[in-house]
Amino acid sequence: MGVVLLAVLTASCYAEKVNHCLATRASTCSECIQSGKGCAYCPDEIFDGPRCDLHDNIISRGCNSAVTAKSSMSMERNEQIDMLLKQSQVAPQEMSMTLLPGEEREIEMEVFEPAKGPLDLYILMDFSNSMEDDLDNLKRMGAELAALVGKLSDDYTIGFGKFVDKVVEPQTDMRPSKLAKPWPNSDPPFSFRHVITLTPDLRSFNEKLQKERISGNLDAPEGGFDAILQAAVCGEKIGWRSHATHLLVFSTESAFHYEADGANVLAGIMPRNDEQCHLDPEGKYTEDTRQDYPSVPTLVRLLGKHNIIPIFAITNHSFTYYQKLYEYFPIAELGLLQEDSANILNILEKAFENIRSKISIRAEDRPKAIEAQVLSYSGSVAQAGTFKVKPGQIGKFKVRVKASEMVGEQHVCSLEQGDKKGKMRVKPTTFSTALNINAEVLCKTCDCEKTPTKNAVRCTGHGDLVCGKCRCYSGWLGPFCNCSTSASPVAGSSCLGPDVGEPCSGRGDCLCGTCVCYNTDQYEGPLCQFDKSQCQRYGGFLCNDRGRCFMGQCACAEGWEGPACECPMSNQTCLDTKGGVCNGRGVCKCGRCECQDSGLAMTPTCEANFQAQLGMCEDKRSCVQCQAWKTGEKKDSDQCDQCQFKVVMVDELKENKEVIEACSFRDEDDDCTYHYTVDYPEDQTDKELEVQVLKKKDCPPAGFLWLIPLIMFLMLLLGLLLLCCWKYCACCKACLALLPCCGRGRMVGFKEDQYMLRQSLLTSDHLDTPLVRTGPPKSTDVVRWKITDNVHRSPNHPLFPLSLRLNRLFTESLSHPDARDTEMLRREVDDNLNEVYKHVPGAQRVQNTKFRLQRNAGKRKDHTIVDTVVSAPRSSYPDIVKLTERNVQSGNFQDLKVVPGYYTVATDREAAGAVEFQEGVETVDVRVPLFIKEDDDDKKQLQVEAVDVPLGIAEIGKRFVNITIIKEHAKSIMSFLQPSYTYSRQDRVANIPISREIIEDGHTQVTYRTRDLTAKDKKDYVTVDGELSYGPGETQQTVPVRLLELGEGDGLLKDTQVKQFVMDLSNPRQGAKLGRYPRTTVTITDQPGEDFINRTAMSPGGRLFSPTNVKAKATGPRNIRLNWDPLGSPLGYKVKYWIYGDPETDGQVIDVKTTHAELTNLYPFCDYEMKVCGYNALGNGNYSDMVPCQTLEDVPSEPGRLAFNVISPTVTQVSWAEPAETNGVITNYEVLYTPINDNTKPMGVAKKVKIDNPKKRMLLIENLQSAQTYCYKVRAKNSVGWGPFREATINLASQPVRPMSIPIIPDIPIVDAEAGDEYDGYLMYSSEVLRSPTGSKRPSVSDEDQMNGRWEQNFLFPGGNNSMSRSANMSSSSYSQLSPMSTLSSNHRGGAGGSMTTESSTTYLSGQGTDGCRFFLRLCQLLNLPVDLQWYDNSRLASGVPDTPTRLVFSALGPTALKVSWQEPHCDRDVLGYCVLYQLLNGGDMKRIDVSSPAENSVVVQDLLPNHSYLFKVKAQSLEGWGPEREGVITIESAVNPNSPLSPMPGSPFTLSTPSAPGPLVFTALSPEALQLSWDKPRKPNGDILGYVVTCEQLHGGGDMRSFQVSGNSAETSLTVPDLSENMPYKFKVQARTTQGFGPEREGIITIESQEGGKRTDVSLSLTHTHTQWDGMMMTSQHTETSGMVTRHVTKEVVQRSMQVAGSSSVTKKVERSFYEA
Repeated sequence: MGVVLLAVLTASCYAEKVNHCLATRASTCSECIQSGKGCAYCPDEIFDGPRCDLHDNIISRGCNSAVTAKSSMSMERNEQIDMLLKQSQVAPQEMSMTLLPGEEREIEMEVFEPAKGPLDLYILMDFSNSMEDDLDNLKRMGAELAALVGKLSDDYTIGFGKFVDKVVEPQTDMRPSKLAKPWPNSDPPFSFRHVITLTPDLRSFNEKLQKERISGNLDAPEGGFDAILQAAVCGEKIGWRSHATHLLVFSTESAFHYEADGANVLAGIMPRNDEQCHLDPEGKYTEDTRQDYPSVPTLVRLLGKHNIIPIFAITNHSFTYYQKLYEYFPIAELGLLQEDSANILNILEKAFENIRSKISIRAEDRPKAIEAQVLSYSGSVAQAGTFKVKPGQIGKFKVRVKASEMVGEQHVCSLEQGDKKGKMRVKPTTFSTALNINAEVLCKTCDCEKTPTKNAVRCTGHGDLVCGKCRCYSGWLGPFCNCSTSASPVAGSSCLGPDVGEPCSGRGDCLCGTCVCYNTDQYEGPLCQFDKSQCQRYGGFLCNDRGRCFMGQCACAEGWEGPACECPMSNQTCLDTKGGVCNGRGVCKCGRCECQDSGLAMTPTCEANFQAQLGMCEDKRSCVQCQAWKTGEKKDSDQCDQCQFKVVMVDELKENKEVIEACSFRDEDDDCTYHYTVDYPEDQTDKELEVQVLKKKDCPPAGFLWLIPLIMFLMLLLGLLLLCCWKYCACCKACLALLPCCGRGRMVGFKEDQYMLRQSLLTSDHLDTPLVRTGPPKSTDVVRWKITDNVHRSPNHPLFPLSLRLNRLFTESLSHPDARDTEMLRREVDDNLNEVYKHVPGAQRVQNTKFRLQRNAGKRKDHTIVDTVVSAPRSSYPDIVKLTERNVQSGNFQDLKVVPGYYTVATDREAAGAVEFQEGVETVDVRVPLFIKEDDDDKKQLQVEAVDVPLGIAEIGKRFVNITIIKEHAKSIMSFLQPSYTYSRQDRVANIPISREIIEDGHTQVTYRTRDLTAKDKKDYVTVDGELSYGPGETQQTVPVRLLELGEGDGLLKDTQVKQFVMDLSNPRQGAKLGRYPRTTVTITDQPGEDFINRTAMSPGGRLFSPTNVKAKATGPRNIRLNWDPLGSPLGYKVKYWIYGDPETDGQVIDVKTTHAELTNLYPFCDYEMKVCGYNALGNGNYSDMVPCQTLEDVPSEPGRLAFNVISPTVTQVSWAEPAETNGVITNYEVLYTPINDNTKPMGVAKKVKIDNPKKRMLLIENLQSAQTYCYKVRAKNSVGWGPFREATINLASQPVRPMSIPIIPDIPIVDAEAGDEYDGYLMYSSEVLRSPTGSKRPSVSDEDQMNGRWEQNFLFPGGNNSMSRSANMSSSSYSQLSPMSTLSSNHRGGAGGSMTTESSTTYLSGQGTDGCRFFLRLCQLLNLPVDLQWYDNSRLASGVPDTPTRLVFSALGPTALKVSWQEPHCDRDVLGYCVLYQLLNGGDMKRIDVSSPAENSVVVQDLLPNHSYLFKVKAQSLEGWGPEREGVITIESAVNPNSPLSPMPGSPFTLSTPSAPGPLVFTALSPEALQLSWDKPRKPNGDILGYVVTCEQLHGGGDMRSFQVSGNSAETSLTVPDLSENMPYKFKVQARTTQGFGPEREGIITIESQEGGKRTDVSLSLTHTHTQWDGMMMTSQHTETSGMVTRHVTKEVVQRSMQVAGSSSVTKKVERSFYEA
C-alpha cells in the first residue's frame, strides 16, 4: 500500500510542475527530444525521476549524460538596401534555420520600393462589338496615355492585347458569314491575341493601336480568363521585365466565363487548362477550343507567381460581378468604367496610387510542416497580409516562422522529408526579389537507440536495455520486464488508492501490481485515475489548445500559463501607445490590463478614452468659472456646490502634451480669457479628474476699461435714434441701407431656386441641397427646414425615417454593416432611441439602423450620422418631431450623446429637420428625401422651405427651393398606324386613326395638330388641333379632318401639284410616350381612279414618286408578301429588304413588274424591313417609307452542344446551349436518356423529362447505373412544335469527377481543395441553385438522399434550377413520391395473362402543381390498391398555423459570421414573423433572434466560435400560433490564430461543413406486430460513429416513447422493433452518435395494416425529413409525401409482388435489393 501511495504522491508532485516535455508522454529517447524546445532525455541506467523532462530539471535530478537537440539559425546573404538603386529590394536575401517541433523564431525583414520604379503596363481589352466606342476613345488618348505613364514611372513599357471568347458554339456565331465578319467593319472572332509587346516606344504603340478593329461573339460573358492566363504565363512573348512592377489593366463591360463553362462537343467536358503558354508567332491563342477556361484560384495563383497586379476597369453593367472577384486577389484594384471608357486613364492613375500605398507580403512555397506569418515591426498582424508602405522609404517587418508539432493527425517527424524541409520565399506580391529561407524541422534521433543491450540483466533477461530503459519482449511487463502478461489480473491492494473504490479506477487491469489502462489515449496515471479530456477548458478548447492534459492538469506550451493555459506570459498585449505597460495605471495579468478603478473611461491599456471624453472642456467650463472667478451660469453658490470636482489654482499650467485636455474660454462677465487643464489625479484612488486653473486671466489693457460703459451708452443712444428714424421716416430706410454700419447682416438661404432631376438617373433616394450663409460667419446658426405635403398621394405605411449626428467620429469599420464595432454601436443606438420613443403612443422599436458620413456638414463632417426608422401611427408625426428636437437640443437621447443642431424626421411624403452652420462655415447640405414611389406622376414637384433660425442671428433670404423629378417610365405608347395616308376629296373627311399601345392600363392624353405642306388650310382642308383622352382599355381613336372641294379657280389653273399636309402628335401625358410614327403625311387626291394616278405619279422632273399603301404580310416561316398601290407607267418596281438591325446598305434588292412581290428564303421568326420604289427611263423613283414585318415561326434547330458535369459515377449534370436557330420563342425542352450496350442498342425503357422553363437548360440526374453507358437526347420546342434531337453518349465512370459549377458570380466562397497552401482558393457557386420556381411555395431542390432503391417502372422527380431526375429502386419496402411541381402520367399496356409495360414521363410546372394526395389516390387507382388516408388527415397542422419553413440555407460571411436564410412557409393566414434559435451542438445556452417583419427571411449571426458545430432552428408565427421548427446543423471551419484559438487567422480560408443524417429509413413488415428498420451510415458523420439512438412513438400521441441503443459502425444497420399495434401510424427517428456528439435525425412514418387475417401485410410509408448539403451550402427541407400501399411477401432474397391490373391481368415483378450509395 505504501508503494501505491508513493506512486500517487509522485504523480501529484509531477502534476503540480507539469510542462510540455512531460505532457508528451514520450516512451523513447527520440520521441522525447523531438517533443519541443528545451526537452531532454536521461539515458542513465540508474535515474530517479521522469526520463523526459526539461533539460534543467533533468540535470537538477542528477542525470550525467542528458541528450537534447538544439535548433540553429544562420544568415547566408544580407546585402544592405541601396536606396539609390531604382528597383525593388529586400534584406536579408538568404538564410537557413532548423526548428524543433513547436518552436518559432522571428526575423527582421526590410523591403524597399522606389518612388518611381520600373513599370510594365499591359492593357487587355474586350474586343466584342459593344466595346467599339471604348476602342475609339483609347485610340484618341495617345498623348494623355503617354503623359500618364511618364508621370507614373521614369522607366516604363506599355503593351496591348485583346480578347473576345472561344470560337465555338454557343460562345460564337459559327455561320460562315459571321465567322468572316461578325459585325460591319470588324475582324473575325478570336479568343485572345497578343498585339503589342511591352515597349517604351509610345509612338510605335499608338501607330499599331490605330490599326485595330473590333470583333464580336454571341453570349454575354466573355473569355477574358483565357487572356489573363496567357498574359501571365507567356512572360517572354508579352515582354514582362523581372525587376519591374507588373500591371495588367483588364477592361470590359461583360461578365466572365470560368472553369467548367468550356464544355464542348458531344463527349462532354474539355480538358482542364494546362496553365502553359500557347501563343503562336502572331500572338494568337491556339488552344481555345481544346482547353477549358481557367478557374479563379488558378488565376490568383498564377498572377501572384508572376508578380502581376490586375486592375479591373469595368462598366456598370457587370461591375457587381467583379466587385466579388477582385476581393480574391491579395492586391488588385477595381474601377467603374464609363460606358465609352473615357475615364480609363483616371482609373489607372488612381489604382496605381492605391497599389503603391500598400504592400502584401506572403510566404510562398513553404513546406507543409512550416508556418510563416508576416507582422508589422510592432508585432501586429495586418488583415490579408497587407501593409502600408510609402514608396521611396524602407519598410520594416517581422517574419514569424514556426515549426508545427502536428500536421493533421500526424506528428511532424513522421512526415516525408519534403514536407519537413524546403526553401520558402517571403516576398511582396509585386516584387520579383524575395527573402529565401531554407527551413527544416529538426527531428533528431538518439544514438543510444542504435546500440541496445540485448537480454539485459537489468531487464531480467526478458527485454533489451535501450537508453537506460527496459524495452520488454512480448508477454512481459513492468519497469524491469519481470511480470508476465499470462498471469491473471489480480485486484490487489497495490492497484487501489485513496478515494479509489475499485482497482485501477475501473479503467484498467492490475497486472503485477501495476495498472494497465484499457484506453491509454483517454486514461492515464498510476491508477488510471486521470481522464485526458477532463482538464480545464478555455473558450471551449481543452487547455486553450495551448497545452496538453497531463495527470489531470494542463501542461502549457512555452510562453503560456494558467489553469487552462489561457494566459500569455508575455506582456505584449498590455503595451500602451507609448510603449509602456498599462500606461502605469494598472497591472498586466493574464495578457490583459487590470486598470485601477478611477471611475474614468479607459481604453483596454488603461489610457484615456478620448472618444468617450469628447467635449471634456465644455463639460467642466461652468464649474471652473464659478469656483475660480465666481462668474458664469453657475455663479450662484447652490449650483456651484453641486460640481463634482474642486479646481486647483496654479501659477503655471502643465504642457499640453502632459495632460488629457488643455482648455481656454472667454469669461463673458469681464471679457477676459481664462485657461485650465484636465488630467489624471495624482492620487490614483481619486475617481475624479484633476482640474488645474491658471490664476492669471488674459484681459484687455486696464487703461481702456472706462471706455466700455461710454461706448455702450453711445451705441444704445444711436440705436434709439435709428429706430425713431426708421419708424417715422420710411425714406430713411433706403438711406440707412447705404451706410456700411447699417448694411444687412448675416443671411442664410438655399443656393438654388430649382432642381430638375430625371428619375432614371437618380442613384439615391435623397438630394443633398446646399444652404449658404452670407455675412460675417462669426458664430453658430441653426436653420430649421421642412417639406410640406405637396406630393398629392394618399398616405402610405406609418414609417418615420430618422437621422441624427452622433457625438462620435466616424471610423472605417462603421461602413461595414457586419463589423463588430458597427454591431455594438447599433445596439447602443437602438436601446437608447427605443427608451425615448416608447413614450409615443403606438411606437415600435427602431429598425434598419445604419451609419454614414455627410461630407458637406461644415466642421462636423467627420462625425457619424445615424439613419434609422421609427414605426408609429401617422398621427404621431408632430409628436415625434417635437420629441426629437427637444432631445437634440439637450445633446443626448438617454445615454446616447448627439451633436445639437442636426436632425431629420420624415414620412413617406413630408419631412422636417435642422442643420447647423458652425463658426467660419459658409455652406452646409440639407439631405432632402425625394419620396420616390412607383405611383408618382411623370413630373413630381417637392418644395423645401427654410422655416426659421432658432439659434443664431441670421435672417432667412432665399426661403424656398423647388425640386422637380421627371419620371420617364411609359405606361402607354402613342403613334399613328402608318407614316402616310391617301384620301380623295370625294371622301369629304379624312379619318386619321391614332393607336395606343398599353403597357400599364389607365388614363392617357396626347395632343394632335395638323400643319400645311402643299395643301393649304381653308383651301384644301380644315386644320384641326386638340387633345385625345384615352380611358382604361381604350387602344384607338380617330381624328376627322374635313376635306374641301376644288374651287372654280383651281379647276381653271389645272394645278397638278400633289396636295399634302401633316398631322403631328405631341405632349403625351399621364405616363405616355410617342411611338414609332409621331407624324403622318396625308395626301389629298382630286378624284379616285387612274386619271389621278397618271397625273400625279411623277414629279415635275419626270421622276416617280414613292409608292403608297405598302403592306407586308408573312405567309410562312421563310416568306413575306408585299402589296402596294400602282404608280403611273413605271417600267417596274424594286423591292429592298434587310434584317432589322442590319444596315440598310446590306439589304438585298429584287426587281418585279407587278404591284406585289414575294420574298423567299428568309430566316424564320426574324424581323425584316422593306422599301419599294418604282423606276422608269429616268431612273429609280423615291422609295416608300420603311415597312416592318416578321416571318412566322418554324420548329427550332437542335440544341447546342451537350455538356456533362460529372458529380459521381452515378450522378451527372447535363447542360446544353440554346438552339442556334430558335425560329421562335423556346417554351420547353425535353431530355431523354436510355441505357445502351456496346452496339448502341437500347437496354431499357427511355426516361423522359420535360422542362417548361426555357431558361433552365440543365438537368441533374441521380441514381444512374454505375459504369453503364447512356445515350442522352435533348430537343427544344416553340409554338410550332418540337425540333430535332441533339444526341450524346457518355459513360460516367470513364469521366473525371468534378464539382458542379454554375457560370454566375458566387455569393458564397468555398475552399478549393485542389489549391495550394500558399494562396486562398475558392470554387464559385451561385445562390441561383437554391431558388424556387416562380409562385412555388416549396423549394425545387431535389433532396440528396430521399430514395434508396429503384422500381422497374421508374418515376422521375424534379430538381432545383438544375432540374433533377431520380430513379427509385424498390428495396425491401417501396414507396414513391411526387413533388407538388410535377404531374405524372402512366400508360399501361397488356392483356389477360400478359405482361405489363409502363411508360412514364414527368412534366415540370413552374406554378403550384398537383396535390400530393390527389396523386396518391390516382396511383392507388392505377395499381388497384386499397386506400387509407386517415393518418394523412390527422397529421395536418391546425388551420392558420404556418408550415415548417421550406428550406434553410447557410452562407458563410467569415470564420465567425453566418447568414441564415429560409423560405416563407405555406400558411392560410398572414405570417407575422419568425424566430431563429441556435446553440452549440454539444450543449450550451440557447440564443434567440426574433424577426418581426415577415418580409425579412434572413438574419446574420456574428458571435459564433470557429470550428464549432451549431444547431439552428427556424419557425414562423401567425395569429394562430407558432409553426413547427426547421432544424439544421452547421460548422464554419477555419484556421485559428495560434495565440488565440477563438481568433481566426486573418486572410485564412473558411468553409462550411455539416454532419449528415443517416441514410433513408427502410421498413420491412415481419408481422402485423413487428417490423425491421434498417438504414445506412451517414455520408459525413463528423467524427467516428459510436452507435445510433432509435426512438419510436405513435404519430398522434398516446403511449410511451420507446428508445433503442444500437452499437456498431457498419455500412448498413438494422433493428427489429416488436410489440407494435396494427393500423397505427408510428414515427421513427434515427440519430447517429459520434465522437463529436449527436448528428441530425432521420425521420420516417410507417403504418402496418393487416388484411385477410394477416396473410397479406401492406406497408404505407411517409418520409418527412430529408437533409441536403452542397459543398458549403446546406439546405434542409421538409415534405409530407404519400405513397401507395404495396402488397408483398418477404422471402430470403426476392420479394414477390402481385397487382391486379385490368381485371384478370396480373403482373409479377422481382424487386432486387439495392443499397443507398453514399
